[in-house]
Amino acid sequence: MAILRISEVDLIGQRVLIRADLNVPMMSGKIASDKRIQASIPTIQYAINQGARVMVTSHLGRPTEGEFSEENSLAPVADYLRKYLGAPVRLQRNWVSEPFEVVPQELVVLENCRFNVGEKSNDAVLAKQYAALADVFVMDAFGTAHRKQASTYGVAEFCETSCAGFLFLQELDSIHRVMLEPNHPLVAVLGGSKLSTKLPILHALSDKVDQLIMGGGIANTFLKAQGYDVGQSMYEAGFVDQARAIIKKLEQRGASLPKIIDVICGKKFDPNEPAILKKINQMEVDDMIFDLGPESMKGIEATIKDAKTILWNGPIGVFEFAQFSQGTQALAEAIAKSNAFSLAGGGDTISAIQMFDAEKDLSYISTAGGAFLEFIEGKKLPTIEILEKRAV
Repeated sequence: MAILRISEVDLIGQRVLIRADLNVPMMSGKIASDKRIQASIPTIQYAINQGARVMVTSHLGRPTEGEFSEENSLAPVADYLRKYLGAPVRLQRNWVSEPFEVVPQELVVLENCRFNVGEKSNDAVLAKQYAALADVFVMDAFGTAHRKQASTYGVAEFCETSCAGFLFLQELDSIHRVMLEPNHPLVAVLGGSKLSTKLPILHALSDKVDQLIMGGGIANTFLKAQGYDVGQSMYEAGFVDQARAIIKKLEQRGASLPKIIDVICGKKFDPNEPAILKKINQMEVDDMIFDLGPESMKGIEATIKDAKTILWNGPIGVFEFAQFSQGTQALAEAIAKSNAFSLAGGGDTISAIQMFDAEKDLSYISTAGGAFLEFIEGKKLPTIEILEKRAV
């Protein structure tokens, strides 16, 4: 994959526009997690250190185009960067309609790009206005790589030089290592409530993995496909045949699903619901599966221990409730202890990693969401396509 890297571009004195992913969770006007900002800083700092005139923009939240809103302003992000870098950081509000200057080694945060009319539709006029602001465009927001928008695709098309930042490249290299050049055994863990929403990913993974571990409602649909009674557990009756087809595909390749021996059940979805350990063949009609049992997890832990490459997207059970968190905790700890290259992504996955203090022991944690999943599916992401085209 031929993409121009930021380290290959002379940035001295150049006007550099970085599209970062600074879409941080906010709570009462304050940043609830700085993970995405921290992940974006190496590219920003590098451009500053190279003597560039640095501008950075991002989306935050879901504002209405053409309407400014304080709740979606990047002002808290600019404040964070000012304190972190120990240098002045200016927030430029009307950066498309009003002229402004940037001096070498200065950082200017350009207000939420989704305030601009035409951003989401990749309006060519707006994209050219973005491109006119810079000599070099740096795409560093892998989390938006699946979006063909003015700040992710259009500006890359029209700017004099377009390249990828360090975070974008790290994300890309890590997913490549898992999906295109994995060391085997390759083990994938996929959670989620609905098989229907993860079907393309499941088909993509079933062509590559040595073992496929599932959690949540997806796992229940597969248990049903294997002939087990899942009581009142969430599952999709209309996708049982699809689950059987995936199982058959795995078996034909010599791959497999883990053997489920026991589960942790309850009668209702409630944080105070008592946890009941049952063998998988002892489910009652009103039981609901909320976690995997210790015997089932022993087999999964052994699989993780023997793996050379691990992809993790989604918890095993309802880990938010303490009594149903043991499966996800055991999974997190097993992956953390593994010598395999481990790639994790997805909001719930990151929450679980942080909850069980496994962050420092995983090889790479993706900050991307939809782009992470679409790349795993095998889709060609628009921003990768345009960066490849511009690198020629």
